Amino acid sequence: MTSSHAGATVLVTGGTGYLACWVTAGLLQRGYRVRTTVRSLGQAEQVRGAVSEETGEEAARSVEFAAAGLLSDEGWDEAAAGAGYVLHTASPMPFNPGGDLITTAREGTRRVLGAAARAGVARAVLTSSGVTAVTDDPDTPATETVWTEPSGTPARAYPDSKILAERDAWDLAAETGLELSAVLPTFMQGPMLGAPRAGTTEVVRRLLAGQVPAVPNVGWNVVDVRDIAELHILAMTSPAAAGQRFLGSGSFIWYRDIARLLRERLPDAAGKVRTRAMPDLAVKLLARRSPQMAMLRHELGRKRLVDSGKARTLLGWHPRPTEQTIIDTATALVAKNALSR
Repeated sequence: MTSSHAGATVLVTGGTGYLACWVTAGLLQRGYRVRTTVRSLGQAEQVRGAVSEETGEEAARSVEFAAAGLLSDEGWDEAAAGAGYVLHTASPMPFNPGGDLITTAREGTRRVLGAAARAGVARAVLTSSGVTAVTDDPDTPATETVWTEPSGTPARAYPDSKILAERDAWDLAAETGLELSAVLPTFMQGPMLGAPRAGTTEVVRRLLAGQVPAVPNVGWNVVDVRDIAELHILAMTSPAAAGQRFLGSGSFIWYRDIARLLRERLPDAAGKVRTRAMPDLAVKLLARRSPQMAMLRHELGRKRLVDSGKARTLLGWHPRPTEQTIIDTATALVAKNALSR
């Protein structure tokens, strides 16, 4: 980072989010001013408390807040005014009651990046997803040159929302001249700032809580949320990142190996972890009534390959080992008393 970046204001959308809190903390630690959006200004102290776990109270108190929602035009121009950069991490999550994932993701992206363009920011960074760069061939690694086609099926609404929102982002950037970069994280794990909430860390929490009686034959390309926060900041500041997509991934791990790792490394906390395999047929039957299982059904037995060499080579990004991320996730969940949820 050059000294010219120090002190610039960065707008981070979705300030209460798992990733957004780590992005905010990382920016504060590097000398940036941070403004973040929340649905209600009553959430400000929640965000400050979470971020302070990493930065200390004094730095967290400096965070500014703006009220803005993805489905409303109100507040976005004010939020972006005076910002040097915009990091758009806000996105609707699957399994939240009500709402249209695709509409919310697409309209929110247009609103945020439209406001960024009107504010004349130096660069915007979009949090996309690794699902936007998946190949049809399981033996061919995902790369940034791949553009996944949306499925158009209800069970794949969340992947489709990320695919379509990223396409909209690049179209808007081309129309307005906005300088844009995109970060494509795979399956984020790692410790959480503030109170744990439902999200990707549920795969570890449910194991520890004894809520997974048998482990489905699925796995993920796990990446640490702290490393993805770092990748956003690199994509924001590096001249080489302008107009580029960056896959952010660690290594692949099967769910059964996550269970075994927890049993081996955290025996006191992992007494309820089960390692028995769930038959694929059981997953397919459960998928008829469970949205979670419906998503898993498409991944049964698949070991997807992801090449994040571009981020490593162009930006000098180095993710930590997957095993460390899993253990850190579990340790944080236990420390925050999240297992009883």
